[in-house]
Amino acid sequence: MRLPSWLSQHLAALRAVLVFTVLLGLVYPLALVAVGRLPGLDGRADGSLLTVGGRTVGSSLIGQSFTDADGNPVPRYFQSRPSAAGDGYDPTATAASNLGPASVVDTLTGDEETSAQSLLTQVCARSKAVGELDGVDGRRPYCTPDGVGAVLAVFRADGLTGPITRVVSVNQAAPATPFLTTWQGVPVEAARPGHDYVAEGGIVTPVRGDAPARPAVPADAVTASGSGLDPHISPAYAEIQVARVARERAADPAAVRRLVAEHTTGRALGFMGEPGVNVLELNLALDEAFPAR
Repeated sequence: MRLPSWLSQHLAALRAVLVFTVLLGLVYPLALVAVGRLPGLDGRADGSLLTVGGRTVGSSLIGQSFTDADGNPVPRYFQSRPSAAGDGYDPTATAASNLGPASVVDTLTGDEETSAQSLLTQVCARSKAVGELDGVDGRRPYCTPDGVGAVLAVFRADGLTGPITRVVSVNQAAPATPFLTTWQGVPVEAARPGHDYVAEGGIVTPVRGDAPARPAVPADAVTASGSGLDPHISPAYAEIQVARVARERAADPAAVRRLVAEHTTGRALGFMGEPGVNVLELNLALDEAFPAR
C-alpha cells in the first residue's frame, strides 16, 4: 500500500528531526565533553581554575581585585588593572564603561549616587592613586594635581567669539580651589553642583598642564578592559610595582622581577597583541616564594 504523498513527506521530516537530534543533541555534545577530558585540556575545559591547599582561589582567565575590605590595595600584592564589570571583576556583569574620549566633563549634583565621573577624571584619579601607592610620578596631561580632569568652561560675550566673560573649572566643585587662578586674565571659578555649564553656553576647554608626554603610570593601570575581566597587566605596570611588593615581602627586587618574567606571556602567534603578566598566577607564586610577613 502506497502512503499518501503528504504523509510520506511528514515521515521524512520526522526521520530527519530524529537523526539530527541524535547527532547534534547527543553525539556532538558528548564528543566535545570527551575531548575536554583529554590530558592537557581538562583544566581548560573546567575553567582554568587555580587551587591552593585544595581551595579554589580563582581562574587564570578571569582577573580579580587584591584589595582589603575597604577597597584599598593590599601593598604586598601586584594590583590588577581597573574593572568596570559590576563592582569590579564580576563575571555576571562583564562590561566596559562605555565612556569614550569625549567624556571629559563630570556630572556634579552634590549627591554621590547621582554624580558621575567622566572618563578623564577616572583616569586622572587612578593615575594619582597609583603614583602615590608605587612612589612614581602620577601626573598625566589634562589632569589637575588633585586628580580630576583639568577642564574649563569658557564663556564669551558673543557665544563662540568675543571677550571672555567667565571661566569655570567644571570638574572641581566648590569649595575646592580651582587648579588655575586665572585664564587669559579672567578669574577661574569652582563649579557649583547642579549646573550644566556646557548647556549654559560654556566652551569646553581642556588644559594640558606640565605633565610629561609619556606618563610614568602606564595606560592599562588607569583604564578598564573591554570585558572588565582582563587577568593580565602590562610588563610596564608590573615593573613600577616591583619595588613596593619586594619591600612589603622583604624580598630581593631582582627575585621578584624573575617571578614577573616567569609569568609574562608573549604576543599570540608571535605578532598579535602585547605581552601580558597574569596577576593572579604571579601573586600566588609570590605567596609561595616570599610568604607575607
